[in-house]
Amino acid sequence: MEIIRSQRKPVHIDVVPTLPLYRSAPPLEVRLEDFELYAMDRLRVLKGIADGLSRGKKSEEMKNLADHLWKANMRHLDASEVVNKDIISHFVLRLVYCRTEDLRKWFLSMETNLFRYRLLFEKAEVQRALMAEFDLPYRAASNAELESVKEGLKQVAQSFGQPLAADAIFYKVPFEEVPELVAGRRVFIHKGYAYIAMNQVVSLVSTQFRSHLSKALILTNRKWTSTIREQEKDRLTPIVEALCSSYLGPDYSQPREFAEISIKDIDQIAKSSFPLCMRHLFEKLREDHHLKHGGRMQLGLFLKGVGLKLEDALAFWKAEFSQRVGSERFDKEYAYSIRHNYGREGKRTDYTPYSCQKIITSAPGVGDHHGCPYRHFSEENLRAALGKMGISNRAVEDVMDKVRNRHYQLACTLTFEAVHGTSCDAGINHPNQYFSDSQKVLQSKNQSTV
Repeated sequence: MEIIRSQRKPVHIDVVPTLPLYRSAPPLEVRLEDFELYAMDRLRVLKGIADGLSRGKKSEEMKNLADHLWKANMRHLDASEVVNKDIISHFVLRLVYCRTEDLRKWFLSMETNLFRYRLLFEKAEVQRALMAEFDLPYRAASNAELESVKEGLKQVAQSFGQPLAADAIFYKVPFEEVPELVAGRRVFIHKGYAYIAMNQVVSLVSTQFRSHLSKALILTNRKWTSTIREQEKDRLTPIVEALCSSYLGPDYSQPREFAEISIKDIDQIAKSSFPLCMRHLFEKLREDHHLKHGGRMQLGLFLKGVGLKLEDALAFWKAEFSQRVGSERFDKEYAYSIRHNYGREGKRTDYTPYSCQKIITSAPGVGDHHGCPYRHFSEENLRAALGKMGISNRAVEDVMDKVRNRHYQLACTLTFEAVHGTSCDAGINHPNQYFSDSQKVLQSKNQSTV
C-alpha cells in the first residue's frame, strides 16, 4: 500500500469480496488525507464496540450496535470506494496498533469482534464461502455419525429453545477451535470434537480470522521497527504514532451551547457541572492559590472552552495567584501564557481544550494535580473524591470496578450518570462534553420544575 499526495487518484481493485479477510496489503495508492481520515472513521467503530462490550451489552445488542457504527462511520460519497475504505482503514490501523503488546491485544480483540458481527449479517452461502477461503479441513458429519449423537444435539438445541431440524448440517471440529461456543455451552462435545451447526460457523471462521490477524500484527511490528518507522519519520510516522490516542469527537476550542460563564457563578458551576479532573484542579487552585504548568494548561483551556472570556480568565487567575506570588509577578510570569492560550500572543493559535485521551495519557509528577483522577489517584483518594460528589456507595463500587479494568472514560461516564441521575449512552470522551451534557441535564430539570 503506497501513500501518495492529493493530486493523484487512488487505483481501484477490480474484484474484492464484500467482507475482506485482509490477508495482504492491497495494491492501492492512498491519498495522505484519506490515510488518516479513513483510519479515524474505523477507529470510531472499534472504540464504539469496545465501549459497548465494557458496558456489558448483550450479543444481539452488540450486533446491532456494530451494524449502526459501521453504517454511520464507514460510508463514502463514492459507493465504489466503500470497500477500498474498509481495506485501507484496516491496514492503517494494523500499522498503528502493531507497535506494543497492549495495542496489539486491543486491536486484535476489537477487529475480531467487528468481523464476527459483520459476518452474522451475511447469508449462509457467504459464511460457507469464507470457510473455503480459510481452507478449513472440516467435513460435515455423516448421517450415521449424527444419529449416534442425536440425543446430545437435541439437548443442546432445546436448552436454547430451538428444535433440532431433521436436515440440519453439522461440522465436526476439534473443541479447542471454538472456545466461544464451548464457553457458552452452545455445542455438543463428544470424544474431543464439537458438533457445529451451520448457523454457528461464524464462530469457527472468526477464530481463524483472529489467528491470522494475530500473526500478521507480529509481522507488521517487525516491519515497522526495522524499516517503516525510520523511512517515514518525516511523513507517516507522526500520524501513525498519534492515531491511537486521537480525540474523535467535536471541537471544543470555542464555547458550544452555553456561550459564557462569569466569575461570580464559577464556584457553583464547578460544583454542579465540572468533571472530576477539572473539579479537583479547581479546588486545588482555590486551596493553594497556585497550579503548576500542567494543571494551568488543563484547567485553563477547559475554562476557555466552557465560555470564560479572556478578560475574566485573567482576573480569575490573577485573583488566585496574587495571593501566593503577588500581582506584579503574576503579570510578568503568568499573564502571557493565559493570553497565549486564547490566541492573543505568539503564533495566535486557537488552542483546543484537552480531550480525555490526552489527559489519561499525561504523566503528572510530584506536586502536580493534572491528569485523570480515575487513572492517577490512589484508590483511597478516588473513593474520597467520589464521596464528595455525593455518589452512593453502590455507584462508587461500579466506578471502581471500571477503574480496576482500566476503563477510565467509562468510570467517568458512570460518575456522570450517578451525579445527574440519567444515562449517558454516548459515554464521556471530553471534559467539555461532560460540562455541556451536565448543563443540558440541569437546564432540562429546571424547566420541568417551573
